[in-house]
Amino acid sequence: MDFIQSAEHQLNPFPHYERMREAAPVHYDEESGSWHVFRYDDVQRALSEYATFSSRMAGDDASGTGQLFAASLIATDPPRHRQLRSLVTQAFTPKAVDALAPRIAALTDELLEGIAARGSADLVKELAYPLPVIVIAELMGIPAQDRERFKKWSDVIVSQTRTDSTSENHSGTNMEMTEYFLALIDQRRSRPGQDLISTLLAAEIDGQKLTVPELLGFCALLLVAGNETTTNLIGNAVLCLAEYPGIMDRLLREPALLPQTIEEVLRFRSPVQSMYRVTVAETTLGNELIPAGAPIVAWIGSANRDERQFQRPAEFDVDRGQNRHLAFGHGIHFCLGAPLARLEARIALGALLYRLPGLSLDPDAHLERMESTIIYGLKALPVRWQPA
Repeated sequence: MDFIQSAEHQLNPFPHYERMREAAPVHYDEESGSWHVFRYDDVQRALSEYATFSSRMAGDDASGTGQLFAASLIATDPPRHRQLRSLVTQAFTPKAVDALAPRIAALTDELLEGIAARGSADLVKELAYPLPVIVIAELMGIPAQDRERFKKWSDVIVSQTRTDSTSENHSGTNMEMTEYFLALIDQRRSRPGQDLISTLLAAEIDGQKLTVPELLGFCALLLVAGNETTTNLIGNAVLCLAEYPGIMDRLLREPALLPQTIEEVLRFRSPVQSMYRVTVAETTLGNELIPAGAPIVAWIGSANRDERQFQRPAEFDVDRGQNRHLAFGHGIHFCLGAPLARLEARIALGALLYRLPGLSLDPDAHLERMESTIIYGLKALPVRWQPA
């Protein structure tokens, strides 16, 4: 789909989504051989009706990314999905996530302390990028000196450009990452710690341990889902607030509004714009008959702007009630890390508003979206404020 190639469309794909919702809400793209789904009800159905729309990876992924994720939660259907999810859920209970709040607040303060006196910075580089990486790396027991590699792998996995160099990059990254995690798993087998990988190694489902591919799948999934989406949630939130500066003043007066502001950011600029499914059997979606085995792209970013579901969807409205967005998915695959992403975003935004008064976009900023059709986030976010 050629709209993906244009930088302007990349940054603002929403008019394209709107046209597709009207003209071709369920659209077959001959070039990719995929069906693209744009309306809220259809996207919600594709994400949650697992008996019809399977999460297993479609086809062979030459880069190996598919194989790496193939045994993970995101690519598994029931009943195995239910078993795997029940294991990892323990690490993301509300109580477990709330216990991370003091550490997240301390890390945020530490990162902002380094820039507060400057008066300008790239917020992606200085806060939105490092904060979630450190949090998820600490949860998984990744040594501090390996965080940069960890983040680099994550960036390569989410980039969806289809050039030869990128395929080679994907392949090399997968080998490097697989070797790293295999070594880490071996290390934790002999010397367990208090980290998530040690917990997963010790866990059993119906008397059976997780297989090595399943463990690798968890590592890969936590690596990407644990930092990429949160980085983009924080960046997208700052961009939304910079576009509506009155809301920043209001949040300083009414910090209790932060959670619903984050929900509106999730709807308005969803960090994950699309998810893949495969039809198990022939089915009808919208008015289209879709054959069995067909790849489906469910456009979450479009569903969250659907006029049939939301009033004034193109407006950023922090007072929006009943915000039933699909930013974290829907049904059995609802994002496990959603409470952690929300907590990190709430702490980071609260600290930003308090520590960086008069926060605004740098007037010379040239915003560019990350090279991904799946993830929506900025490569850089240059901002200014009144230095302390």
